[in-house]
Amino acid sequence: MAVELYNDGKHVCLAFYDLVHEEAEHAVQANQFLVVDGDHGALIDPGGNMTYNGLLMGMQRFFPIRNLDYILASHPDPDIIASLNKWMVTTSARVLISKLWTRFLPHFTSGRDYSARTIGIPDEGMLIPLGSCRIKALPAHFLHSEGNFQFYDPVSRILFSGDLGASLVDHGQASEPVQDFDRHLPLMEGFHRRYMVSNKICRLWAKMARSLDIEMIVPQHGARFVGKEMVGRFIDWVEQLECGVDLMTEKNYRAP
Repeated sequence: MAVELYNDGKHVCLAFYDLVHEEAEHAVQANQFLVVDGDHGALIDPGGNMTYNGLLMGMQRFFPIRNLDYILASHPDPDIIASLNKWMVTTSARVLISKLWTRFLPHFTSGRDYSARTIGIPDEGMLIPLGSCRIKALPAHFLHSEGNFQFYDPVSRILFSGDLGASLVDHGQASEPVQDFDRHLPLMEGFHRRYMVSNKICRLWAKMARSLDIEMIVPQHGARFVGKEMVGRFIDWVEQLECGVDLMTEKNYRAP
């Protein structure tokens, strides 16, 4: 299912939900995103092999894949980038990922040397030119990957937040925005407490997020947060979150 998140006639942001076939619903639910500016496009977190065919067909309704400039990967998990080989073969796009992970990408391909089409994002982030706009690769290290980036589109004011904000929802329930933050919390808490590294990192991220004009936060799993009030509630929650090493004790490190 394709959902139009933003469209001003020239600049378009699309989300693709629940592309995994019914027989594979045991797999984790994941979202994919396309940002288009004029004749240029960037595909964010394209996913694994189970989403490739559906995403390719869905995209072609809106944007010719031959014009795809970039594949943007928040981090190197299989649900983010396992379909990389197919995208490298079917497009001439360049792939951007943390510089920590560029030499791991060949494990997702046939072994062909794609280094000329691979750009390592420096730890401090970078601006990514796309048509007449510039996508911001924002540092989100340890949320949850060591080298992790989120992608902020200043035209639509959408933050594509990767695993931060992820919620564990059933297939078919991710395409609607969060309506009640308090009722949504139980769908996020367990995941964030285990997968995010520490409250220190959460507080650093919250400070950075508040410096941006964000109208929507769209995670790679589950539902999105729309509007200033909902975005603010999410940032406030992340800032206070105890997670990861904050929760570890000696009992977690006993030999079985």
